[in-house]
Amino acid sequence: MKRLLFLLFVCLASLNGWGQDIAGDWSGVLKLQGGIQLRLVFHIQPSESGYDATMDSPDRGKKGIPVTSVSYENSVLKLTVASIGAEYEGALGATGNIAGTFRQMGQVFPLNLSKEIVEKEKAARPQEPVKPYPYYEEEVTFENREDGVTLAGTLTLPQKEGVFPAVVLVSGSGAQNRDEELLGHKPFLVIADYLTRNGIAVLRFDDRGTAASTGNFATATSYDFSKDVEAGVKYLKTRKEINKAKIGLAGHSEGGIIAPMVAARSKDVAFIVLLAGVGTRGDQLLLQQQDLIAEASGVGEEERKRAGSINKGAFDIVLKSTDTEQLTIALTDYLRQAIEDIPDAEESEESKETFITTSVTQMASPWTQYFIRYDPAPVLGKVKCPVLAINGGKDLQVPAKVNLEAIKAALDRGGNKRVTTKEFPGLNHLFQECTTGLPAEYAAIEQTFSPVALNEILTWIKVQTQ
Repeated sequence: MKRLLFLLFVCLASLNGWGQDIAGDWSGVLKLQGGIQLRLVFHIQPSESGYDATMDSPDRGKKGIPVTSVSYENSVLKLTVASIGAEYEGALGATGNIAGTFRQMGQVFPLNLSKEIVEKEKAARPQEPVKPYPYYEEEVTFENREDGVTLAGTLTLPQKEGVFPAVVLVSGSGAQNRDEELLGHKPFLVIADYLTRNGIAVLRFDDRGTAASTGNFATATSYDFSKDVEAGVKYLKTRKEINKAKIGLAGHSEGGIIAPMVAARSKDVAFIVLLAGVGTRGDQLLLQQQDLIAEASGVGEEERKRAGSINKGAFDIVLKSTDTEQLTIALTDYLRQAIEDIPDAEESEESKETFITTSVTQMASPWTQYFIRYDPAPVLGKVKCPVLAINGGKDLQVPAKVNLEAIKAALDRGGNKRVTTKEFPGLNHLFQECTTGLPAEYAAIEQTFSPVALNEILTWIKVQTQ
């Protein structure tokens, strides 16, 4: 039961014995499989009933997650975060730190908390550039006036003076900063550094509502993000250092959906690069993704088919829905019945309800509804500029063959003959050289982005900007 729930769609007033009040901010680093490290911060405040708390997950861009219960007795702190099915228990020691364990979905991880800010262990990232850079770097802001959003980012230029072709980097799903920082890697920093060293200006920026950019990320869809990217293109056109006829986009994952949106409606986009771009409708992609990751994780065929059937049923409800309130009710009823029908279910009623609530909240969000329904093909058919689409052969999140073929077919139907597609054997979704392609490997791999793939991108852009 625990593993099946994991497969279902979710792709998380007293003094103690030492004389120290438990109230305050407590931070720690959760160490998961594959070298993944996630920072957690608990904000604990006194209340009439004892204590209240919220939790932040900075690496996931989440703040103020409600802690549903707080208990502190005999120097033992217990926290429950029902929305993600998590519990924490730890004991305050003589050093003033808390040693304990974090439990979620049947898994147990050590987690020590401190009132000092705890940083993640620095992983070896040999591709990350070290200042001073041999090029010009400037912090910039620009406006999406239609939505009232200010985007903050970094513009890198081969030299402070001159006129250069340029690329706007478009991030993947989730709240991403300008470096597309995730799991200890900064792919966009590495890409921007490589291109700028080779004569290409690069603009990368924080997603709306993330880091230094304003706006609300939680209510935005891929279409909303496309307007932010278009604002970036318009900003570059105001810069005297940029060749206005040679501005392109490079989008990773969801960014590979967004870049064609902008190119299809803006003649200012001279070319686009799709890095693990999506060519199939969102629900179909998610079903492929979930099954491939489960298979690579050792899940049996019968269990995968059961999970896939439940997921497909939930996605079909989203596809037919026209009202979010009714969608929430329908999904809740559907998942509750689906879980009841699973044989040998051993989870507690509280765990089942937590899972249902978390899943429904995610599936009914504006972004997920939009993504499940979105078919990239019609928009790709309107793209007339040159397109480079590349994928890793071991990508389990956006399978290479089916998506590259779908992208090329859509562009062909639209009459675009300036299309290059390529699959790189042995590379995962982040374009790292890998063993299995599983997301659990991402953090443990030192390489951030394959040099072979970087060279392919640069060589192709050079041809387009000659």
